[in-house]
Amino acid sequence: MSEYIERRREGHVLVMRIARPDKKNALTVDMYEALADGLAEARENLDIRAVVLLGSEGTFCAGNDIQDFLSRPPRGDDAPVNRYLVELARATVPIVAGVDGNAVGIGTTMLLHCDLVLVTARASLRLPFVGLGIVPEAGSTLLLPKIMGHARAAELVLLGDAFDGARAVELGIANHVVAPETLESDVMDLAERLASQPPGAMRETKRLLKGDTDQLQAVIAEEVRIFSAQLHSAEAREAFTAFMEKRKPDFSNLG
Repeated sequence: MSEYIERRREGHVLVMRIARPDKKNALTVDMYEALADGLAEARENLDIRAVVLLGSEGTFCAGNDIQDFLSRPPRGDDAPVNRYLVELARATVPIVAGVDGNAVGIGTTMLLHCDLVLVTARASLRLPFVGLGIVPEAGSTLLLPKIMGHARAAELVLLGDAFDGARAVELGIANHVVAPETLESDVMDLAERLASQPPGAMRETKRLLKGDTDQLQAVIAEEVRIFSAQLHSAEAREAFTAFMEKRKPDFSNLG
């Protein structure tokens, strides 16, 4: 288990915190493994009736750790990042997330699998995939249009501009904007309310709300296939090199 994913039980609630604030909670392979293991436990252990996802004060998740990701790219269906995406899609108990500060890339797309999301006014969400020469993941090309319609989804993923917590609520990604100082207590209150409900009815209702998970997992697999291919493209090499060199990428000579 990664030291940067803190996991604890509070009654029937499994709490997972991304705790790598010095790196803005950027996710490594080991962190994906720990998150996937936690969700698998929640799916298999009937004593767990709700899951909470939290970041650190001032930052939720800055997406992938670029250096770790490039040195250990996902290979195969059992790669930790792929396991995490599939566990999100297969989740059987409600997931509640609390978002303060940056939520970039998968820091935003994982929220699409959560049932209740609270954000602060200083939350900043962003989907920068296209600008990095890759494609969105986590089934977001299916879920975003379903949540907000094609035009709004296209604006988020094709342009990749950041948007705040209030906009996230307006778009249907989050439920409410709350104060930073009450975010975690508000999230825990919701999770405990969910966990106190009849567990069988809760699981079945979540299953019905989610709809066709086979289709969702198929979209996740197709996104992963294209994502992996794009990682080897000239576009992605230029984008990631520019990111590491802290300069603006130049795609003018790429067709």
